Parts: sequence; structure tokens; C-alpha cells
Amino acid sequence: MMVISASLSPNTESDDVWLAFRLLFTPWRWKRGAAIGKVEAWGGGVSFNSGRAALFAILRAYGVGEGDEVIVQAFTCVAVPDSVRLTGAVPVYADIGEAYNMDIGDFAKKISKKTKAVIVQHTFGASADIEKIISIAKKYNIRVIEDFAHTMGLPMKGDAAFYSFGRDKVLSSVFGGLAVMPDNSKLKKYHKTLEYPSYFWIFQQLFHPVAFAIILPLYRSGIGKVILVLFQRLHLLSFPQISEVKKYPNALALLLAKQLKKLDRYTKQRKEISNLYGEDIAYLRFPRLVSDPKAVTAKAKKQGILLGNWYHNVVDPGDTGYPRGSCPNAEEAAKHIINLPTRITPAAAKRVLAAL
Repeated sequence: MMVISASLSPNTESDDVWLAFRLLFTPWRWKRGAAIGKVEAWGGGVSFNSGRAALFAILRAYGVGEGDEVIVQAFTCVAVPDSVRLTGAVPVYADIGEAYNMDIGDFAKKISKKTKAVIVQHTFGASADIEKIISIAKKYNIRVIEDFAHTMGLPMKGDAAFYSFGRDKVLSSVFGGLAVMPDNSKLKKYHKTLEYPSYFWIFQQLFHPVAFAIILPLYRSGIGKVILVLFQRLHLLSFPQISEVKKYPNALALLLAKQLKKLDRYTKQRKEISNLYGEDIAYLRFPRLVSDPKAVTAKAKKQGILLGNWYHNVVDPGDTGYPRGSCPNAEEAAKHIINLPTRITPAAAKRVLAAL
């Protein structure tokens, strides 16, 4: 029986695998091409090799740098504060409230004379209270940047936004990101100074869907995991985070262009499964708090269900710069969170519920 997973290439279907396989043999299409423009036209922005890079480009365009502070929520990926630090600014953490999104009161308390921007994450795909955040930010002339890494269905209401097309996001080209501003001229000017990733790096990303077409059917037996580790040690696969800021290559844009045609179907499916779990939101991953997440995760794994771990650390997978004790709600959530997969069939969702 196929493993059910929240994180191991959940969006990849057979046509995505075959496209990636064919692209492996056409390296002249890997860097430049028309697909990049199609992706940028869809989102009205400028493409980069990762969501992290897209966020950095926005911060740079707004002049964020040394001496500035940027408010980010705790209970997030380390890519967010890392992008802030890359500009020379300091990330300041606000606690979470409802739906694991930024607490409005704590956000207001964390504002200082040095605050230049706030990054608003729509956690798991549930909309943050963006109107209230914008209202407060306007009083202090703070830029509002929306983090759409967990959603592709919300309208941009802040000053800018960025998307991630990572391997376990709403849609996936294994890596990639898009930065969106009302005026993209500064983004485009910066983009022109960047290089494309290396051919070898692009090969690693194209090989990812092909590799997981082999790995996933064998994962539950243990053979798939051995193959995964082997491919990583041979550097045929890359790890899921990258710090370099590069252009978005055409090969990955071709993967995303195919996925964009599936967005409505995937969103409908995620909403249907989230309803089965008990809420009427198209969650990217369905969050639940349990007393002992390690025990629950281990029990599910024995039945071929790999639960997600966003976020078992307040800043995941770990951030030594987070001041422990400053965001108690986020710390408590990190101790007890599990994520249920949503890009699965109703029958698979019933398997998940039965296992838990």
C-alpha cells in the first residue's frame, strides 16, 4: 500500500514525472525560455530560485538594511528570519494567536522606531487578520509583506507578497519563488544582476520528481528510504533549503506551468479533505495539537502515514536567534503540533482518521 505523506512530493502526479524525465534530456531548455514569462504573468511578479530569495528581493527593494527591524511571527520557517538577516536587518518575533497566525496585540507591542516592515504569514493557508495588521502598520509607516508560501488563493492586500513553489507547497516546481509588488521595477532591476543556477543544480531538481516516483511506492518497506538517502549522498538530490539568490530557471518554470493548470483541482481537493477532518478551509496541511506528537507520529508511521512537522520548533528547523520565552503561544504550539496531509483522496483521509 502506498505511503500517505504530507511532505514527500505530495503534488507530483504521473504527468509531472514524465515532463521532468523528458526535460532531463533537453538541457538547452533548462535556463532561459518562455515558461518563465508565463509564470511571472500569472502572478504579476518577478521570479527567483526560491521563496526565500523572493522575500529577500522585496526587503531589498524597500531599502531594509542595517539598523532596521522587521517583525516576523514565531512559529515559522527559518527561511523568513534568514532573509531578514541577509539584508543586515534584525528579525523581531511576534507571538501567534488564532489559526497559528500573528497575534495582533503582540505585533503592536513589538513595533519600535526601528521597525521597517512586517512579514505576515498565512499559516497552513488560513488567512491572517491582514486588515487589522495593515491598519496598525499604516500608523507607523511600516511596510506589510504577505507570506503566501502556504496559499495561492488569497488576494494581496499588503504592500507586497511572495510565493514559494517548494516541493511541499501549494504547487511545486521543487524550488522557486515569486515576488510581487505594485511597482516591480526595482525587483526587475535587481533580477537583471543575478545569474541562473548551475546546470547541475537544475538537474538535481528535475531528478526529484523522477526519483520520488521510484521512492514513494517502496518507502513503507524501507527500501524507498534507503534509495532516498543514497541519492542524497550521491548528490543526485539536493536538500530542501537553499541560501543563494538566483534567477528562476526555465526548466522549473515548465514544471510549474503544468501545475498551475491543476490549482483549482488541488484547492478543491484540499478543502474537501479539510472538511472531512472538521474545518471548512483549504488547508495546505491540517494542523492539530496532541499531547504527545512523537507517539502519534510513530503510531501513524507504522500504518504507512507520514504526518507533517510544521513547526516542531518555534522557528523551524531551528533558530538560535529566537529569544526563548518571548512567544509563549508559539512555543506551546511547537510542543504539540502535528499536520495531517490534505492533498490525498477521501479514502486515504479516512485511513488517516482511523489511524489517529
